[in-house]
Amino acid sequence: MILALYDGLYLHLWKFELFNRKESEIEHKIHTARALLFPMIVYYLFIDNSRVGYFIGIAFFLADLVVLALDAYYEKGSREFMDGLPRWEYIIHLFANSFHFASFVLIIIIRENGTILKSFIGSYEVSDLIYVVGIYVIPGAITMGIIHLFLSFNIGKTKWLDLRSHITCC
Repeated sequence: MILALYDGLYLHLWKFELFNRKESEIEHKIHTARALLFPMIVYYLFIDNSRVGYFIGIAFFLADLVVLALDAYYEKGSREFMDGLPRWEYIIHLFANSFHFASFVLIIIIRENGTILKSFIGSYEVSDLIYVVGIYVIPGAITMGIIHLFLSFNIGKTKWLDLRSHITCC
């Protein structure tokens, strides 16, 4: 999540202002879709303990895979203004998305058979640990979704750029 926060908040929204570039408009919409899917995936896979919620979480997870494929497809054209995606940012994307999907696959496996990890975590129940992780992750995930959505509208872009103009670092 630290890599994703650095990539999404600093690189995409602050440094390169992808939301404010015509050639990056589709990429920002795709990132917004992923930013809105993420808290829903976390809620249904980590916090909601129902079987129905579990399958809703898997559906959102699969939708996120499709949106990621669209992101990869459109990224080249979106970054022509900077002669393509820098290699170091590509590496960040690779690691962030690998960790992202690995964590969801692990949660799905744990939810299917939580006894696998009980010997490693001592007296805590697996469902308790998953719940705690979800509770700590979801506020930031919702905030990132709101920021991405806010920047999809002209008023959001104007407010962001006005606030940004008062900050002289970074």
